[in-house]
Amino acid sequence: MTDSPLIVIVLFAGALYLFKLWRDDLLARQAGRPNPKALPGATSAPPVALAIGVAGAVLLVLVETGGEMVLGVSGEQTDITALFLLAMLGAGIIEEILFRGYLVVTGKGARILIASIIGFSLLFALLHYQYYTEIPEDGSWTDFSFVLDPKAGWSLLLLFLNSLWFYTVRFFKWNPAHSLLPCFAAHVSSNFAVFVVKAIQGHVTGLY
Repeated sequence: MTDSPLIVIVLFAGALYLFKLWRDDLLARQAGRPNPKALPGATSAPPVALAIGVAGAVLLVLVETGGEMVLGVSGEQTDITALFLLAMLGAGIIEEILFRGYLVVTGKGARILIASIIGFSLLFALLHYQYYTEIPEDGSWTDFSFVLDPKAGWSLLLLFLNSLWFYTVRFFKWNPAHSLLPCFAAHVSSNFAVFVVKAIQGHVTGLY
């Protein structure tokens, strides 16, 4: 992502609009007028599903933070601005609709569902390139290199586990309608918790 205030605000506004569309589909369904082209997971969920989703997501952030301390890589955190929190929260909505909503195979049995969850969770982790690549400062890709040091490896593992958790939140028994609402709550809480950890560790550098 980028620290550009304009891009951050546009991303957050886009995420809010996407959530509005999802909520509109949810309300239409609850009113008995379901949208045949509704966004995925536009169903209701019991409060316990949201609570479990958030608790598991925050626990994973604590595990990640503790692992970084054990590995001695806490100081290798990237610095972000306070405004970047909006991008993190917006990403929690956009990524859930994309991955937990569209990038999963349903209706073909439990084995195919689980295999797709594992495969797309690997993709989810790898797409967060900042954890395992070095991009030259001059913008040239000729010296692009793949990096898998302890910090990158631990971060990628936790990204993979987070994705598995978000999928679990959608498809486990406590969310019988397979709503994306607990996924939104879990992912947004996770990203907010990461922001809090960064702030405590001194890696939030200013407003923007």
